[in-house]
Amino acid sequence: QVQLVESGGGLVQAGGSLRLSCAASGVGSGMFSFNDLGWYRQAPGTLRDLVATISSRGDTNYADSVKGRFTISRDNAKTTLYLEMNSLKPEDTAGYYCRLAKDLTLSLGGYWGRGTQVTVSS
Repeated sequence: QVQLVESGGGLVQAGGSLRLSCAASGVGSGMFSFNDLGWYRQAPGTLRDLVATISSRGDTNYADSVKGRFTISRDNAKTTLYLEMNSLKPEDTAGYYCRLAKDLTLSLGGYWGRGTQVTVSS
């Protein structure tokens, strides 16, 4: 059974930084490397939005709102996904979730973590 566990969230002042991690278990490094990975976020009363993705080839994609501030990366040997967040803003406050899937463009399929809360104070 594949499980994803996020960590690294917390309370930070505006302008600060956080590094989120998403550790995958129940999947070997080989299978992990063949999947695409993504970070999503959801604030109360809103839909879950895409933040950043990284393909099995290492190609990255970012939401316009985080370009230049966030960096997504992966370590296939450690079966771990990361999100480096800099210059944080209060509007970045949300629950952050990671996802592993063969095709992130499909709404169904793949695996989700339970999330980690990021709160940015002004």
